[in-house]
Amino acid sequence: MPGTSAARGELEEFLAVAISPELLELALTHRSYSYENGGTGHNERLEFLGDSILGQAVTVMLYRNNPNLDEGDLAKRRASLVSSVALAEVARTIDLGRHLRLGRGEELTGGRDKSSILADTVEAIIGAAYLDAGGDAATDLVLRLIAPLLQDPERFGAAMDPKTSLQELASRQGKGLPRYEVSDSGPDHSKRFHAIVSLGGENIAEGDGTSKKQAEMAAALEAWTTLSSATV
Repeated sequence: MPGTSAARGELEEFLAVAISPELLELALTHRSYSYENGGTGHNERLEFLGDSILGQAVTVMLYRNNPNLDEGDLAKRRASLVSSVALAEVARTIDLGRHLRLGRGEELTGGRDKSSILADTVEAIIGAAYLDAGGDAATDLVLRLIAPLLQDPERFGAAMDPKTSLQELASRQGKGLPRYEVSDSGPDHSKRFHAIVSLGGENIAEGDGTSKKQAEMAAALEAWTTLSSATV
């Protein structure tokens, strides 16, 4: 069940952005809930908007704060900060999962902790902030949300090349080479890719993206994060 009104108040206080209750509710509504409730609104349009705001805010911040980095390094850092794994990590720190409006199918399959759903919801909230509070407030929200990621250089390094980092970590742990299985869905002009990474025949992480490479990288970073946490 979605969070109580008190819990929702805690979320609004953390976000510190003036988003109307109706728009915030929309941002928290997954398409699975919409499909099971007569086609009510869901957050995919807000997610589309928020993705653009997120990318611009992170790009400008990296450009200004790293005058000595070339285009390639800036692009890698941006990719690591806006990845579904990074955004899902942000979402978990604020317990965003308990506020989601999900359909029964997603509820039963652990949708409240799926990285792809959490990441998409973060983007939808950013989009909602832009609509109700304006560009400056939305940018400030983005920078507050990603600030903890910038303080973790080890993880940041792995995010720059997650497939290599995962392979090296798995080798050190004696788990063998990662294997990737990728599927796609949607029309040709707007395909989505889903990757599953396994070690020793066991599926350990999943990732989504708009290309096969992006999905594999998201899955690899999720797997790297899981394996690293297990050794702490």
